[in-house]
Amino acid sequence: MSTDHLSEAQQRGVRELLRIAPVIDELGARFQAAGARLALVGGSVRDALLGRLGLDLDFTTSARPIEVERLLTGWADAVWDIGREFGTIGARKGDWTIEITTFRAEAYSSDSRKPAVTFGDTLEGDLGRRDFTVNALAVNLPDRAFVDPFGGLTDLAAGVLRTPGRPEDSFTDDPLRMMRAARFASQLGFSVAPEVVAAIRAMADRITIVSAERVRDELVKLVLGPDPRAGLELLVGAGLADHILPELPALRLELDEHHRHKDVYEHSLTVLDQAIAMEGRIGTGGPDFVTRFAALMHDVGKPATRRFEDGGRVTFHHHEVKGARITTKRMRALRFSGEQMDAVSRLVELHLRFHGYGGGEWTDSAVRRYVRDAGPLLDRLHVLTRADCTTRNRRKAASLQRTYDQLEERIARLAEEEELASIRPDLDGNEIMQTLGVPPGPVVGRAYKHLLEVRLDQGRLDKDAVRGELLRWWAEQPEARA
Repeated sequence: MSTDHLSEAQQRGVRELLRIAPVIDELGARFQAAGARLALVGGSVRDALLGRLGLDLDFTTSARPIEVERLLTGWADAVWDIGREFGTIGARKGDWTIEITTFRAEAYSSDSRKPAVTFGDTLEGDLGRRDFTVNALAVNLPDRAFVDPFGGLTDLAAGVLRTPGRPEDSFTDDPLRMMRAARFASQLGFSVAPEVVAAIRAMADRITIVSAERVRDELVKLVLGPDPRAGLELLVGAGLADHILPELPALRLELDEHHRHKDVYEHSLTVLDQAIAMEGRIGTGGPDFVTRFAALMHDVGKPATRRFEDGGRVTFHHHEVKGARITTKRMRALRFSGEQMDAVSRLVELHLRFHGYGGGEWTDSAVRRYVRDAGPLLDRLHVLTRADCTTRNRRKAASLQRTYDQLEERIARLAEEEELASIRPDLDGNEIMQTLGVPPGPVVGRAYKHLLEVRLDQGRLDKDAVRGELLRWWAEQPEARA
């Protein structure tokens, strides 16, 4: 390993330590005076060496939680019990958020879904039980002595993930670490050592003992990373995805003998890459999980709907509908919120709608329905639909983009004229009851839906015209003839 790279990391680390010195020096002196050992540890040291340390600081200590809480009280602005059973106490000091965890060891039994925690006695022992060498780094306080018993600094400079000990032992202690390897590949751009990949492949089924919530949280962090493709390829290649996201490896459809349809797995990863490149169009100000996960899942209905027809033609009729159902089922199993699940599934269901637009022959009514059906997801649908074009035929790709440009221009024009984002009938419920002379009930709801269709078909009408349309509809209803 080049010493130049090591010195760059060390220089970044020194600068970051100087920046946080007012906090770590005071805290270190406080623990030292009490006879306890304290060290900045793990991700905080790693991120300091990468020059990306934020306002969250992680420490480890020989002190037990009750003593940690006592030492923080009177120094920190606020102290809270963040996870006493896991040995962690949280605090806030100015802009800094602090977590201090007692030296510990954690391991799963063969059938446990949660780690059993026991406290350790040494910093070195604590570091040896960390997930990867780049996280098994510490800075003793208050003397700021660097502790690196497993070569984490070298691995950090090389951009490689290794475990402090045998990877099989590490993944036995906590199987979720296998997913963390994929997450760090996405977040940090690190490669994963061959022996670590081999251990993941051999132990992949052990991920099933981890709770769905913990798996979900790692998956979200992976998808939101700068390079989710790298993490997803590890999940699939090492067999982890078979247990947590089986829909993804299922996309590796074998090509028909005439090679007439795309590799759907690679296509989906490319759509994800392209959606990420267009995230600025959404206006969320950062990575958007809903759009990214919809891009990843948009074709998961294809394996179940694939049909071979005469002449070697392959079809996937209604795969968007099937895919939306599959997406809902998977996200529910991973304990996603109803809001996220509905949003992602809706985008999967709508992702082909644009292809009915053809050469731009949609009526204004069809454009209004497109906007109405997308609702608050419209900007995300724009991104997903554009990202779904992965053809290598430049002429075809340019034509699709021009056509979608035209659709967006029509949406913008209609939106300016008609307030498309809040389309509703031109009569409200009270006006419907007054016009028809009916009390509240199912008839009013049906009338409201009819007037919404009129609004979508014909655009904005004056009140007299709408009342006339309502009365014509009413005359055809059985209640009016009773």
